[in-house]
Amino acid sequence: MMKTVVVLGGGITGLCTMHYLQRQVKEHNLNVRLVLIEKNTYLGGKLYSAHEQGFIMETGADSIVARHQGVMELVQELDFEAELVYNETGISYIYTNNELHAIPADSTFGIPMSVASLEESTLISEQGKKEALKDLTLPNNGFTKESSIGEFLTYYLGEELVKNQIAPVLAGVYSGDLHQLSIGSTLPYLIDYKNDFGSIIKGFDANREQFVKAANKKFISFKNGLSSLIDRLEQTLSDVEIIKGVTTLNVQKQDKNYTISLANGEIIESDYVVLALPNDTVQNLLQDESLNRYFDQFTTASAITIYLGFDVPDAKLPADGTGYIVSHNSDVTCNAATWTSRKWKHTSKENKLLVRLFYKSINPAYEQLRAMTDEELAAVALEDVRKSLGIEEQPTVVNVTKWIDQMPKYDLAHREALQGLLQELHEKYPNLSIAGCSYFGVGIGACIQNGKKIGEELAKELTNF
Repeated sequence: MMKTVVVLGGGITGLCTMHYLQRQVKEHNLNVRLVLIEKNTYLGGKLYSAHEQGFIMETGADSIVARHQGVMELVQELDFEAELVYNETGISYIYTNNELHAIPADSTFGIPMSVASLEESTLISEQGKKEALKDLTLPNNGFTKESSIGEFLTYYLGEELVKNQIAPVLAGVYSGDLHQLSIGSTLPYLIDYKNDFGSIIKGFDANREQFVKAANKKFISFKNGLSSLIDRLEQTLSDVEIIKGVTTLNVQKQDKNYTISLANGEIIESDYVVLALPNDTVQNLLQDESLNRYFDQFTTASAITIYLGFDVPDAKLPADGTGYIVSHNSDVTCNAATWTSRKWKHTSKENKLLVRLFYKSINPAYEQLRAMTDEELAAVALEDVRKSLGIEEQPTVVNVTKWIDQMPKYDLAHREALQGLLQELHEKYPNLSIAGCSYFGVGIGACIQNGKKIGEELAKELTNF
């Protein structure tokens, strides 16, 4: 008897679930109907490349971490290696006191990996550098992986180094106040460095090779943008019915299967369902009040990203730079800026300047920004570029994307909520899986791996049936 598997959500997780499931279905000659449903008229979700006037603009993620398990394996399986491009490496800056200061080369997350790196910094006063040297001699004073990373770093490296150089970088990566984040949830190895080497700086120095290695060719994209990977995946899903541009209204459990109701009036009966969707969408589709105590604990952040493309050469930027993070003392509104045409050569066919600015929900001006029109936001971004880079020209291309409440936050409650939710779903909703960045990791690599795991587990179930 034929079985039906429906994957809801055509982002990278849903597509990879189908990719690995289809492969097993073909290999074992299984009698299975595969259906993928996506509300947008295109696939890819947060992976979407806009093309305009010779620029490629990634409206969601701008790259993939190359070394993440499963990433290169997928690229090879899709026979897509010829399309690969790697990021250019260069200096990252911190914009503070209305000036660009290079983050010292020999540092990780702004933390010096040597005394020479500390001495080289233009972000710290002589007194601040002297203060940071106490890390070399002060023993661990009761800090554990549950301790606040902000308190830990300030205790050993001093307030000035943390505030001016480390916090802007770390807060950008982990979207939060360092004093509210634990060492375990951010950089757990710092405690080991302190305990094993007596010093954070010495610990980094001893493990330098892995950090230097990770910095080179760390990120990948594709010649025609990340969307081309999505297009390639779609091409290979030859045995999958792909329904685009249709919203799913609800998912209801029947005796031994599920009824999926679509906005176009279609109803699909399915034996297995994968919800590769944001947490709030999963909550709305299931309409199960008993699960809300878990769903409500998954929190989100927001971001507005703005691309500005100019008819000026990329060479107008500071030499060897790839972008900047904004510190607390500054006259610009953005949280960070990537000099995209410098970092990703393929995004600007004629080497013209393309800049991407980020405005996050941790930004003090965020509520005003959120209420602005695209034109008003573009004006804010243009003023930021004028102040920070001295670019006076008007842009020829503007692209504004708002990711409101769509960036999952992995706070302290996340792990416990996920364990509880998975347990209840297993008991109440057999043969239904949740997937994607709300639950199993935000990076594209994590989504690929999550899709692979679910696809292969489903295939095993179908083979044993």
